[in-house]
Amino acid sequence: MKTALITGITGQDGSYLAEFLIEKGYTVHGMVRRASTETFSRIEHIREKITIHQADLLDQLSLVNLIETTQPDEVYNLAAQSFVPTSWVQPVLTAQFTAVGVTKMLEAIRLVNPKIRFYQASSSEMFGKVKEVPQTENTPFHPRSPYGVAKVYGHWITVNYRESYNMYLCSGILFNHESPRRGKEFVTRKITDGVARIKSGLDKYLYLGNLDAKRDWGFAGDYVQAMWLMLQQDEPDDYVIATGETHSVEEFCELAFARAGLNYKNHVKIDPQFIRPAEVDLLIGNPEKARKNLNWTPHYTFKELVHMMVDADIKRYSK
Repeated sequence: MKTALITGITGQDGSYLAEFLIEKGYTVHGMVRRASTETFSRIEHIREKITIHQADLLDQLSLVNLIETTQPDEVYNLAAQSFVPTSWVQPVLTAQFTAVGVTKMLEAIRLVNPKIRFYQASSSEMFGKVKEVPQTENTPFHPRSPYGVAKVYGHWITVNYRESYNMYLCSGILFNHESPRRGKEFVTRKITDGVARIKSGLDKYLYLGNLDAKRDWGFAGDYVQAMWLMLQQDEPDDYVIATGETHSVEEFCELAFARAGLNYKNHVKIDPQFIRPAEVDLLIGNPEKARKNLNWTPHYTFKELVHMMVDADIKRYSK
């Protein structure tokens, strides 16, 4: 029986990954930061099957103690300040968690047991002002936010430790992945929650930023399987995980409102405060390497994803 440690276990990806690993027979440990209000809602249904530990990516000693205590075979580093708009408001904190925090975790693993297999959550935001479409593992990075810049550091320090210390370290360059567990600050969940509120008569309008922004959106539950597959290979490597399709925010709105029997044009209004200082234009990933080497393909289509999220939010408000 293998043991896994997940940082960011209370987040969207952490909760799906924990479920997946429990089904695979793993002993699962989760790292959480001490907070004034603990939010375990996403993992409440599996709370008895996992062990939670307090530690912090900013505290090197707590990470060393955590690795020594849990003795994991695999570490999945999903913890980060992951909301792009916040990275402009708190750029230094974002750098500390999302960049330097990766180094601290890698150092803890190197010091305690360099044989541990490690997964780093890289991001399509690293491509930013894209140099080619679609993006592959070899596309140059040009991040357009403090978050994207921090993720580039986290990515390259992982590569650096792999090459310098011959450790088994992988980075998954994941494109946008959503689910009913997505935070409401993210545009997809903001839309589906807005649809549910309008359908329930609680609101009349939904205020959004750039409707023309395009993303490659997949289902988070599919993407955590790719994380696990990366750590099961003979050799460590980096992979783009994406659907290979791109859709605009406006398309997402159209599908979401239609699912609830509404026309988005009657309810969506543009608010300039939600437009980013520097926008990422066209993110679309080429997952060919993952298909070939990991035998990974997404199961859910864009339309199925939107419908799943709308249905879950409408159900939530009906209660």
